[in-house]
Amino acid sequence: MTIVDARPFLAVGISLAAAILISFSRRWPNLRETWSAIASLGKFGIILSMLPGVLAGDVYTYTLCQLTDTVSFTLRTDPAGMIFAVLASMLWVPMNFYSIGYMRCNQEREQTGYFAAFALCMSAVMGIAMAENLLTFFVFYELLTLASYPLVLHKRNQEALSASRKYLVYTLISGQLFLVGIVAVYCIAGTISFTPGGFLNAGMAPRWALQGIFVLMILAGSVKAAVMPLHGWLPAAMIAPTPVSALLHAVAVVKTGVFSVLRIIGFVFGPQLLAEINIIDFVSWTAAGTMLVSSLIAIRQDHLKRRLAFSTIGQLSYIVLGASLLSPLAVKGAYLHLVAHAVMKITLFMCAGLIIARTHRNNISELYGIGKKLPVTMACFTIASLGIAGVPFIVGFVSKYNLALGALQAGKPLYVLVWVASAILAAAYLLPVCQMAYFRRDPEEKFRKYGAHSNLMLVPICITTVIAVLLGIVPDIYPHFYELADMAAKAICAGWTAEGWQ
Repeated sequence: MTIVDARPFLAVGISLAAAILISFSRRWPNLRETWSAIASLGKFGIILSMLPGVLAGDVYTYTLCQLTDTVSFTLRTDPAGMIFAVLASMLWVPMNFYSIGYMRCNQEREQTGYFAAFALCMSAVMGIAMAENLLTFFVFYELLTLASYPLVLHKRNQEALSASRKYLVYTLISGQLFLVGIVAVYCIAGTISFTPGGFLNAGMAPRWALQGIFVLMILAGSVKAAVMPLHGWLPAAMIAPTPVSALLHAVAVVKTGVFSVLRIIGFVFGPQLLAEINIIDFVSWTAAGTMLVSSLIAIRQDHLKRRLAFSTIGQLSYIVLGASLLSPLAVKGAYLHLVAHAVMKITLFMCAGLIIARTHRNNISELYGIGKKLPVTMACFTIASLGIAGVPFIVGFVSKYNLALGALQAGKPLYVLVWVASAILAAAYLLPVCQMAYFRRDPEEKFRKYGAHSNLMLVPICITTVIAVLLGIVPDIYPHFYELADMAAKAICAGWTAEGWQ
């Protein structure tokens, strides 16, 4: 049942209002951070209030304006979008409190601008998650680019300036490619509203035209998803403060990239059409190659945040590959890995931020014996690392298990071997950090001073680690990501038969 409801708009608007209030609270840091905390908790509460209805099959919709008979600026909840909305709003809560501790501990400049831009990013993410059509999606897609730019530029030095310019060039080009694709889709279909299973069909245009539009739109999403060779902006952006890195990797920018790929495959073209026009294999092979190559590059990185950045490039390709296999279990696994990677990677980046704040060391080769000095932090880092590698009873195993089953269901067992190889490589680039922390003695231990940190940094790390474990042991625990992913996959792949797509 479709229900007209203002809550989708409120979920977008609450952080927008917070950004304005934060901007006017520059002189009062406590008030500024209070606005941010209220917005994060309020947004999460609004999203959760819609969750029971979405699980029951209801759709909440709110139209801001009607542009033409077939085009409007509309927000809508569906299971696929709800996964992203619940995930982003849930993770903003601990990340917000972590940011407060991090910014104060490191005495960062321009804290007001940081919190305001962060809030704007979360408005954009909610708009992307609940966009009813391609136009609404595009507007928030570009808003996210503009809102996240000052966060990458935050340090205001030459390196930050260079990284932010690269980021802006990459993402603006991505947006323009996406816009061209949207116009082309509207010209041949007369509509741009997301439809489970897609609204395009082979009779609307020649095969070559449909193939060209698909490639164009996938390229646009792949830039923000940092799929190789379009990944150059992501490692460069690691100059930003660690909470910004966590935002880029776990909640916002790269996640919107893979989410756009999921929307394009599942709600614009649809698996049936993609199977007919024979174009999806290039996406699968590109994603598989990215998984392996990025992991090999990650092993060679000594800088902790850059190693995590290349890890993200590989792990997001799991999602792209899963979606491109076009089978129900693979699509389900892709949505589950959207959740799994976000929870694990935000934990890893928050751990990295605390480690750097305490030790003032960025390189893995310098992290001698920090397991004794930072036992809780390193325990959380180790758990999240095992999750990235796909160890059972951590959320990463659940998603990768479904992805593997999806590859077998699609009749492509070779990709199972690719995922296994990637998991081994993930262990190869993350576990040495733990080995250095636990089993190497610091030769300067007696002389080295460790910086202070805030419990506002440590507690959020523990919370996200607990979430990663709970979702690994009980996958369908509240807020029911597992059920939402199953609903999304069934809607997208409604025409699937035992013989596959005919």
